[in-house]
Order: sequence, then C-alpha cells, then structure tokens
Amino acid sequence: MAKDLYSVLGVDKQADADAIKKAYRKLASQLHPDKNPGDKAIEQRFKEINHANDVLSDAKKRALYDEFGEDGLREGFDAEQQRAYRAYQQQGGGRRGGGGVRIEDLFGQQGIGDIFDDLLGGGRRRGGGGRRRNTKGADLEGEVTIDFAASVTGTTLQLAPRNAGGEPVGVRIPAGAEDGSRVRVVGHGAPGAGEGATAGDLILTLHVRAHPYFRREEDDLHLDLPLTLVEAFHGAKVRVPTFDGGVTMKVPPHVTAGQKMRLKGKGVVRKGRDPGDLYVHFQIVLPSGDEAELAKAIDAVGKFQTDDPREKIVV
Repeated sequence: MAKDLYSVLGVDKQADADAIKKAYRKLASQLHPDKNPGDKAIEQRFKEINHANDVLSDAKKRALYDEFGEDGLREGFDAEQQRAYRAYQQQGGGRRGGGGVRIEDLFGQQGIGDIFDDLLGGGRRRGGGGRRRNTKGADLEGEVTIDFAASVTGTTLQLAPRNAGGEPVGVRIPAGAEDGSRVRVVGHGAPGAGEGATAGDLILTLHVRAHPYFRREEDDLHLDLPLTLVEAFHGAKVRVPTFDGGVTMKVPPHVTAGQKMRLKGKGVVRKGRDPGDLYVHFQIVLPSGDEAELAKAIDAVGKFQTDDPREKIVV
C-alpha cells in the first residue's frame, strides 16, 4: 500500500506551501545520505521525502494527488476521463432506468472498450487484430551529487548514453540548484512499448556537498572570515572570495568576533529572482609566535580591559 505523502512529510492535509517547505527542509537535513553513509533505511526514507516534496510542493500535482492518489501522477493520466468514468459508475454503470445514464451520454461515440483501454494506459488490441498502441516508457529516478560551487553557479553534467555507441548527454544544472531539487532528463528513462514509442524520462535528485567555508540559507550565503587582532582593532581592507570573483571589503575599526557585514547581491543568483546576499561573519584569530613575547603583549593589552564583558549576560 502506497504511503500517504502528507504523513511522509509529517504535515496535515491542509498544510500550506510554507509548512510543506519547512517540513521537507528539516527532514532533508536530518536524513541526507552524506550524514548517514551506508544506511539503506535512511536512503529509502530520503527518497520518500523527496518524492513527497516533489508532489506536494507543485500545486497541479498536489491537486491530482488529493483527488486521485498516486494514480493521478501516472504519465498520461487523463483526469477528465477518470472523472467521467467515475460519474458513469455512480450513475448505475450504464443501465437504463432508475435515473441511470448510458455510457455514450458520458463519452460520446467512443466505445466502452476504448475507454478502458485509455484508462489502463493502452496496449489492448482493438477490433480483432488491430495494431497495439504505442506506450511511452516509464520514468526512472536517479541521484547525483554535485559540489557546493556548482550548485551556486550552475554546471553541466555528462551522462553516459542510454544506447550503446551513443553520444554522452549533457545535463544542465541551473544556477541556484538546492539540495533535494530534481532535474528531468527527457528521453532517458525506460524504453517505450511498441514501434516508434518514446522513452520515459530520467528524473535526477540532486545532492549538494557541504562547503568547508560557505553555508547557504535560502538564497543568502554566509562566510566566516578570519581577521587578525590588528585588523579588528584598526580596521582594514580585506579580500573576500565570492562565487563570481573576489571583492575588497572595508572592515571598520573595533569590530568584534561574531559581528557581520553584508555584501549585497553576492549570494545565490537564480533566474527570475532577486539575487541573494553574502553575509561575512568576522572571527578574530590570535597571533602565533614566541609564547613568552606574546604573553607580555597580551598582558599589556589586558590592562585596558577594565570592565567585565559578560556582566550583562543573565538568565
């Protein structure tokens, strides 16, 4: 029995888009395969929440799922035809009398056999020896891991050809791709049934490797930037790396550890959206060298620290 997609994400059926997004991100962070290497149960759960998010975060897919369940998500599913067939069953299954209706009243001149053939996805022989209908192949799912930088700037992956001797297929990953997002590669799923039938699609779920220095929140990026004691006290012009080239930032005098500055527009840039920002968080790095000399210098500085920097911290 298929799992209820709302239960998979742990949300109510009336949950809005924001609630679904928050639930998915929380679960994706907890269940990411990189945090649980080799745990097959966690990998399966991760796939389930990605599928649930793919459906419930898409208004059209969600409406179909709410009305028809997983059947409504099948390739080639005809919602209007299914509604008509449901009405036919509710009205007496085509029997005359007692308020029933004829199948022709619901489907016009199309025969009942053709209706069942369409509902079941084709493949039934028509009219005693007719040609078997071509059916598009099923979609296949896969996973791919990309670097953090590639997720921010976009990249092109080279996939092995579906057919032996074919050319590799370039798959464009758009700038701003998020962990757990999905990319459809048309025509690289399961082969279709019947001569000339089209293949299904390959749906790739993206995983993004963590970066040693940058982290991402929505379209904003965050960077911990070390400063020397001298730079923190006097202020300085420092070079800050960004994903579209380094920039020079003017650090004001007397900054403290944890203080941050914003570089507007230097975050994630996605098509159709305002660019995110880069937040630079300062860290103070103690100097290294001769311990005795450093101790004297630090002690000399300590004479100027007359107040308790923790006195305002209360519970």
